[in-house]
Amino acid sequence: MRILHLHSSFNPGGKEVRAVKLINRFGPGISHRIVSGVPGALGAADLIDPAIAVEYPADFPALAGRPTPWRLKALARAMLGHDLVLTYNWGGMDAVMAHRLFGKQLGLPPLVHHEDGFNQDEVIRLNPWRNTFRRIGVQGAQALVVPSQLLERIALTVWHQDRDRVRRIPNGVPLADYGGPADPRALPGLEKRPGDLWIGTLAGLRAVKNLPRLVRAFAQVPEPWRLVIVGEGPERDAIRAEAERLGVAGRVDLPGFAPDPAAVVGLFDLFALSSDSEQFPISVVEAMAAGLAVVSPAVGDVAAIVAPDNAPWIVTPGDDAALGAAMTQAATDQARRIAVGCANQARARAEFDEEAMVCAYRETYARAMGRTSFP
Repeated sequence: MRILHLHSSFNPGGKEVRAVKLINRFGPGISHRIVSGVPGALGAADLIDPAIAVEYPADFPALAGRPTPWRLKALARAMLGHDLVLTYNWGGMDAVMAHRLFGKQLGLPPLVHHEDGFNQDEVIRLNPWRNTFRRIGVQGAQALVVPSQLLERIALTVWHQDRDRVRRIPNGVPLADYGGPADPRALPGLEKRPGDLWIGTLAGLRAVKNLPRLVRAFAQVPEPWRLVIVGEGPERDAIRAEAERLGVAGRVDLPGFAPDPAAVVGLFDLFALSSDSEQFPISVVEAMAAGLAVVSPAVGDVAAIVAPDNAPWIVTPGDDAALGAAMTQAATDQARRIAVGCANQARARAEFDEEAMVCAYRETYARAMGRTSFP
């Protein structure tokens, strides 16, 4: 079986790491071709099991550009020779439209589209032209997979997709990997010493994550707490500059990307998020599985993901002062912080097992291909 993956980017992030997990779980009986809409953005490739056959075609038509009939037909032709096409986010939408327009004419393989959220340019308001483009394009897909209740509502009411086409699959994590003792040297160049207290986050350092906001909120938290931002991306200098402006640079660490979040998140004493936009952030589920309380804006499904005991620390989006106050309260009330973390862990174990997620994706892909099982 040959699967074609068309990603907006294939640098490590929530959707990319999930795609890699699925590739690894499906095993070496399937070969994969992976295309990144951003040339050279293939950092998640390092996470794929070497036993699995993967190609990264350099000559694949560009995923972005003017959606002319000639360009879209070239994209459609490039899908031939595969058994299943998987597209991801807005960066894969031209391919979705190409499949919609030329799928029957060319006899293209089935297509499943995945939507995990929006970039900075659609945080405040969805782009009407993009909504129309999505609505038309996705009508040719066998399925539209979304992780969150919010995206499910958008798919049904804004993009006007049929109920049978939309499949909500919550993100899951391998629960057995979380909750045990963490190696204090798990992060290169940064050791957690006895008595250290860390507020941590796992995030790509991108504008939509608004990590300078996290620094501003953290500036209200007293010593000896430190802020540890695990991830990589173009916003590193902006984060560092904000920490220096606020006089907390000595308490803010950016150790880079960590390929194994289960080995890292257990080092945190409190988990924090500051994004302008999320849908179903897998980092929150990872933190919950590790037994952590979560401080976050009420973006996407975050308020519905965490345990009810955690609700007071989920604040109005865009309110830096409220985020800082919640972070300070959680940091300074150890007993409550631990109790909330235990409640979050119990919820994660009950609802967000990776096995259930993998089974749901297997069933979705099998149904798209007209099969009874996958692979």
